[in-house]
Amino acid sequence: MWAAFMGVDLFRAWSAATGLLLVLFLMLHLGGVVMAPFAPASFEIYAAALHQSAWLPFAEFAFLAAAFIHLALSLAKLIVNRRTGNRAALVSRRGDRLAVLAARSQAIGGLILLGFLVVHLLQLRWPRPAAGEELIALRALLAQPANVALYLLAAVAVSLHVFHGGEAAHRSLGLLDPVNGFRIRRVFRMLALLLGGGFSVVALLVSASALQMGQ
Repeated sequence: MWAAFMGVDLFRAWSAATGLLLVLFLMLHLGGVVMAPFAPASFEIYAAALHQSAWLPFAEFAFLAAAFIHLALSLAKLIVNRRTGNRAALVSRRGDRLAVLAARSQAIGGLILLGFLVVHLLQLRWPRPAAGEELIALRALLAQPANVALYLLAAVAVSLHVFHGGEAAHRSLGLLDPVNGFRIRRVFRMLALLLGGGFSVVALLVSASALQMGQ
C-alpha cells in the first residue's frame, strides 16, 4: 500500500511539472500567433526567423515529449488511484460550478487536446509551409468551418485544463498552502481565460480575414 501511495505522489509530481511546462509553451505560442490577425507582416517575419532557428527542433521535441509524458503520467495516476480504491466523488467545497466542471473535464479535455495536437501538426508542421506562407496556410485552414470549430473546441479545453490544472499542479508539488492558495488560484484562472480567449480570438479573426479575402 505504501509503495502505491508513493507511486501516486511520484505520478502527480511529474505530471504537475510537465503540465506547468506545457502552460509556459502555450503562453509563448500565443505571444507569437497573436500577431497573425493584428500584424501579418510581423507574423511572417517572426515565423520565418523561428523556423530557421537551430534550436527549434530540440524545443519541438521537448514539447512533444512533455505532452506525451504528461498524458501518460495522468493515465498512470488514474489507474493507480482506481487500483487502490480511490473512487471518491468530486465535491466542490466552494460551491464553484465552473471549478467542478473544469475538474471533471480534465480527462476528456486532455484527449481532445491530444487529438488536436496531432491534427494541428499534420496541418501546419508536416509539411511546414514555406517561409512567408505561414499566414496563407493558416487562413486556408480557418476558412473551413470544421477547422474553426476544432480550434475553438481546443481553446475551450485549454482554458478548462489550465483553470483546474494550475492549482492542482501546485498542490501536487507541495507548493500550495493557505497563504498562497487564493493567489495561485486567481492567477491561473486569469491565465486560463487569457489562453482560451486569446486562441479563440486569433482563430476567429484569422477565419474572418480569410473569408473576407475570399469574397
